[in-house]
Amino acid sequence: MGTWLSAHRFDELVADALDLIPAKLSEAMDNVVVLVEPSNPDEPGLLGLYEGVALTMRDSHYAGVLPDRITIYRDALLEVCDDEQQVVEEVAVTVVHEVAHHFGIPEHRLHELGWG
Repeated sequence: MGTWLSAHRFDELVADALDLIPAKLSEAMDNVVVLVEPSNPDEPGLLGLYEGVALTMRDSHYAGVLPDRITIYRDALLEVCDDEQQVVEEVAVTVVHEVAHHFGIPEHRLHELGWG
C-alpha cells in the first residue's frame, strides 16, 4: 500500500484542500500557519496535527504569541493511500479536521460528524 507524489504536487493538494474551506471560515482563521512536513518524529503514522490555542479558548490575554500550527504529514498520508485520488480525499479530510481543531471542535465531535 502507499503511493508516491512529488512534494510540490502534495503541497498543491494541501492548498486545494484549504480552498475547500468556506470563505467565512477562512476569514475567521486567526494567527495560524499551515505547514507540510514529511512525518511526525514522535508518531510517524500521524496524518496531521494542530498545535496552538483554539479560537474558542482565546481571551483578552491572548496576544503576542507565535502562530498556531497545523502540520500535514506527507509521508504518513501517502502511506495510507493507494492512488492520487485517495490522496486528494485524505488530504482534504485531514486539513478540514485540523482546521476544525483551530475552531475549537473537539475530536469526539469530529468523529460524530464523520470527519474522524
